[in-house]
This record gives sequence, C-alpha cells and structure tokens, in this order.
Amino acid sequence: MRIIVIGHGGHSKVIRDIIEANKGYEIVAYVDDKFPDMDKQDSLYYGPLAAFKDIHHLCSPAKVVVAIGNNKTRKKIVQQLQLTDAQVVTLVHPSAVVSPSAAIGSGTVVMANVTINASVKVGSHVIVNTNSVIEHDSIIEDYVHISPNATAAGTVEIKEGVQLGVGASVIPNVTVGEWTIVGAGAAVVTNLPSYTTAVGVPAKIIGTQKWEVFKVVE
Repeated sequence: MRIIVIGHGGHSKVIRDIIEANKGYEIVAYVDDKFPDMDKQDSLYYGPLAAFKDIHHLCSPAKVVVAIGNNKTRKKIVQQLQLTDAQVVTLVHPSAVVSPSAAIGSGTVVMANVTINASVKVGSHVIVNTNSVIEHDSIIEDYVHISPNATAAGTVEIKEGVQLGVGASVIPNVTVGEWTIVGAGAAVVTNLPSYTTAVGVPAKIIGTQKWEVFKVVE
C-alpha cells in the first residue's frame, strides 16, 4: 500500500516506523507547510498542504494518514483537505493486541504495544499511543489522543477531541467530555465535563476553555 503522510514533525517519525513495520506498506510523499514548494527527492514527493491534490494525483493510488499529534490541528487538516474514509488508512503496529470484537475507525493509528480489548469502539483519526490500554466495552470518539501508558478502564466513554495525558487513567463507567484535557498521571474517578482541564489524583478541574476554540471552521 502506498501512503501519503500529512505532517513532517516528531509524530510523523513514529508513523513512519509503523508503516515500515507493516509488510507491503510504503511512504510515497510527505505533505507539510514546512515545504514551500512541491519537490521530489529520492522517489519521495514533498510539498505544502496547498499541493496536496497534485501530490495525491501523482501518487495515485495512495492512501493518506494525518500524522499530527495535536487533536484540533488534525481535525482541521482532515476537514481542509476534505479527506473521506475511503482516502485514509488505518495503521496498527504489529505488536499491538486488538480484540477481534473491537472496531477501529478510519485514519486511526494504533502504536506499539497497545492493548485494545473486547467490544471497544474507537473512532476516526484517533491516536492510541505507545503502551496504552483501552479496556472492554469502552467508546473512544473521533480525534482523541490516548497518550503513552494511559489506561481507559472498562465501559469508559471518551468524547471527541479529548487528550488523555501520559500515564493518566480513567476508572470504569466514567465519561470524559469532549475536548477536555486530562493531565499526565491523573486519575479520573468521576465524570468530567467538556472543555475543561483536569489534573491530579484524583483528577480535579483546574480550568475551562471556550468551546469556540475547538470549533473547526471549514
């Protein structure tokens, strides 16, 4: 499978490793605004977002992955480029353990040593980062980032755009509202509302954010 990677920062290096770990996958282009013009070097195309359509045409057939760690930016790019489910690729590292009864959405990336257990539903363009765990019957909505070593216990619901910090945990039957940030190492033991920031053990809200900040305008 030929793959165009959107983004050329640190996160894209991890995406590259996952692609290289999957037999038959190859990167054919990088698209990032750090490249002022479209160019081809060593069989790879490079270019800004404005050149995406041209690069996609030149690389056809090719799937796309948005290799951007920031949830809002990832959503903005998906909408700006009008990427459909059919155009994007779902990437799963070979070392990840994914239950046959789990469902993984389009454009989602599952990194090394992740465990996704029975009847989990993961949305589109989600990042399930290294060594994280999503337990049975949990629902992870679109554009979430589950950071390294984070754990969502059974029957947890993580709404759109949530950032679950490094080593954070959410106990069973708890909901984290959309676009909420959970700090590193936090333990979420009660429901958290949307557009908040929570830290600590147990996690406590330390700030709120305006929902308009997270409304992506096409």
